[in-house]
Amino acid sequence: MSIVVTAATGQLGHLVIDELLQRVPADQVVAAVRNAEKAAGIAARGVEIRIADYNDPASLATAFKEGDTVLLISSSEVGNRVAQHMAVIDAAKEAGVARIAYTGVLGGPEADFDLAADHKATEQAILDSGLSYTFLRNGWYSEIYTQQLSVQLEHGVVGAAGEGRIGSASRRDYAAAAAAVLTGSGHEKKAYELNGDTAWSLAEYAAELARQTGKDVAHNNVPGDVLLGILTGAGVPEPMAHILVDVDAAIERGLLAGRGSDLSRLIGRPTTPIADTIATALKQ
Repeated sequence: MSIVVTAATGQLGHLVIDELLQRVPADQVVAAVRNAEKAAGIAARGVEIRIADYNDPASLATAFKEGDTVLLISSSEVGNRVAQHMAVIDAAKEAGVARIAYTGVLGGPEADFDLAADHKATEQAILDSGLSYTFLRNGWYSEIYTQQLSVQLEHGVVGAAGEGRIGSASRRDYAAAAAAVLTGSGHEKKAYELNGDTAWSLAEYAAELARQTGKDVAHNNVPGDVLLGILTGAGVPEPMAHILVDVDAAIERGLLAGRGSDLSRLIGRPTTPIADTIATALKQ
């Protein structure tokens, strides 16, 4: 009986592996990946590697074993991921896994923005499967913003979220919560709303970036259609650009500001402030 982490070489997945190895022996952890070569570093730590490609049901059929606890990390392939997630759920059910945990989105069924649709469909598919489950409804990752530091320092912080607040946390925070749920007890048939302790606005983010760099960083709030043009002009595919503009509209409506303290409670410490994530990104 193992803890299986899908997409284990991804930005969140490798952090979950790190967190698990701080809690349980390596021989209890399995990294399910598309490419074994990319997982060489994980394998070197004593973790079993299994091939699991969301687009290859045959690989999924051998990725899980009876009694496993599985973390399904949501696919990044917008437009295709419901089918991918269904393939994982079907394989997990066929294998007889003990529980499946899923990284969804803050708000769950109440989230009405476009990005949430696939997550809601996946949660419903898990419920329909009859599998024991835990829903990890992740809020926004702070790194979504700090990975754009070079652009922000040159052109300012641009968005269409108005004065809306973002209850973000670091990927490490969300990974720690996943590891706590995967290794702990009492999490069956639970849904956790996960967000940072302190929400912030894009104007506050720009001010903090300016404070830490000593540079003038403007916050430019623009209409959604203008932001759409900026994103597509920068090379963002139009379907994704529409989703990002819609997320900003959701932020303005308060849907990503936060829904309680589940995250800090699960990880046993305060969540990482946005100022700390900015500082870390500036050092890299």
